[in-house]
Amino acid sequence: MSLVRNPVLPGCYPDPSVCRVGQWYYLVCSTFEYLPGLPVMRSRDLVTWETVGHVVDREGMLDLGGIRSSGGLYAPTIRHDGERFWVVCTLVDQNDDQRGGNFVCLADDAAGPWSDPIWLDERGIDPSLFFDDDGRVWMHGTRLVDPDRAEWHDQTEVWIRELDRTSMKLTGPEHLVWNGALTNAVWAEGPHLYKVDGTYYLLAAEAGTEFHHAVSVARAERVTGPYVGNAGNPVLTHRHLGRRHPVVGVGHADLVETPDGDWFAVLLAMRTYGGYHYPLGRETFLVPVVWEDGWPVFAPGVGMVPREVEVPGASAAPSGWNPGGRPGVVAPSDRRWTALRALPATVAAPDGDGWHLPVRADGLGEPGVPAFVGLRQQHQDVDVTLELDVAALQVGERAGLVLRQSEQDHVTLDVTPEDGRLVVRARRRAGAGGEGVPGRADPRADALPGSGEPMGHASVAADAGRIVLGMRARGTDVDLFHRAPTPDGPGREHHVATADARWLDTVTTGGFLGLWIGAFATSDGRPAAGSVRVRLAYHPAGGSIPRHQTTTTSLSTHDAAAGSLESELVSTEGDRP
Repeated sequence: MSLVRNPVLPGCYPDPSVCRVGQWYYLVCSTFEYLPGLPVMRSRDLVTWETVGHVVDREGMLDLGGIRSSGGLYAPTIRHDGERFWVVCTLVDQNDDQRGGNFVCLADDAAGPWSDPIWLDERGIDPSLFFDDDGRVWMHGTRLVDPDRAEWHDQTEVWIRELDRTSMKLTGPEHLVWNGALTNAVWAEGPHLYKVDGTYYLLAAEAGTEFHHAVSVARAERVTGPYVGNAGNPVLTHRHLGRRHPVVGVGHADLVETPDGDWFAVLLAMRTYGGYHYPLGRETFLVPVVWEDGWPVFAPGVGMVPREVEVPGASAAPSGWNPGGRPGVVAPSDRRWTALRALPATVAAPDGDGWHLPVRADGLGEPGVPAFVGLRQQHQDVDVTLELDVAALQVGERAGLVLRQSEQDHVTLDVTPEDGRLVVRARRRAGAGGEGVPGRADPRADALPGSGEPMGHASVAADAGRIVLGMRARGTDVDLFHRAPTPDGPGREHHVATADARWLDTVTTGGFLGLWIGAFATSDGRPAAGSVRVRLAYHPAGGSIPRHQTTTTSLSTHDAAAGSLESELVSTEGDRP
């Protein structure tokens, strides 16, 4: 067996959903405004994951134009009906309630191709599917209760309705089955239905996807209810552990059974560092589940997300990290690459082990389609370098490295040609500074400099037309530097500025995302004519860290979880994947 280190998917992989087909497990998660959307990951052991494709991977499948950060693709569910894969999801535009909605995509192979979205006539978010033994399909989801019926602010309701798999239309009466386990519980959401030993179970999150997040469960004799909640609800949460606990915001779970009859849940949570902040965002964790007295028990004997999980039959430790990450240059073929509201191939072209990036007028500060390609920050301690060939960059254009939360909140380190030299500038763009953001607990996150103010600059000879920009993250401290390669070597490193990742996490800014690191090129609204070649390298500090270790112990799942309690209570500072 193997002891597996959580999280199994580090970085911004929120709202996980999982299913098993034969010996393979398949998982999807939210991607919001980034494309390709909804990565489909595959594993034989729930431990080592590879991205085999994306549900939204063709131009024209969905229009994300103008959708601001933390809008877009919310909380997908993946299921298999014995013949085909189904993914249901919601497209959200926070500024236009009439845009988007719930849709389903189908595929014979999880790697694709996936069908164009089939839109479903039901409002709300977090749709899911349940295939009953009699062949009927039941769709369910959550939505805000109509204002004239709502008993409290942000009260939601979970609904269930049959889906005709031939017409792909909802049919028959709607059944309202759940408002949350607790009175006044906000955002009862992320529902999933299961049938175990003839009983129907409804699993749902509640309390919002931040500090008070929780998992609750109810059961019924019929799929349409009535559902009776577990007397111990919520069955999993970390809110009682306080903000100093290293893992917070536990919720949005999905259950899966192994071929040998063991049960696990995948769920989201956040690792805090630098105070109550989580710059990496909502990550995917694995939790053991057992059944007692007809109810699922999460992390038995511990009642919290364990630092390590025993997974029988897991493979040998991977050489990198999930999904498919390896230290070094990230080639264009790597499935971690994303762009904003467009596919990477729309804004850039593969060029060997880098990208040819034509400058675009759209900048990073508006919800357009900028010249940007990037990937998730997956490690608290990481070194990233971006090698740029700027010979074709024009006066008035700039290109460089960005640490991104949103249009309103990001840090850039860029270069622009001026008077025969290359000028390097570090800038911070800040939105509301976190004022009034629920859950904000650290006033240092609102540190200066203010929006748009240069944090530092340097001037470099433009003779070679090449420059390296870099960031070195150690916890929340992010050192920004540059160097000019020479014929004799990589060149001397020069410090430009130091940023603070707490400026950019959602505790400060709001929203739902972790940080992205990428390359961009913009003319800031003026006509664009130039281009750059970029080559990005990503190196976790200290090298790649195995995600789990194979052992020969015969500990039970209960014992393994209990044994991890002491280590879980120790801060994860200095022990970071």
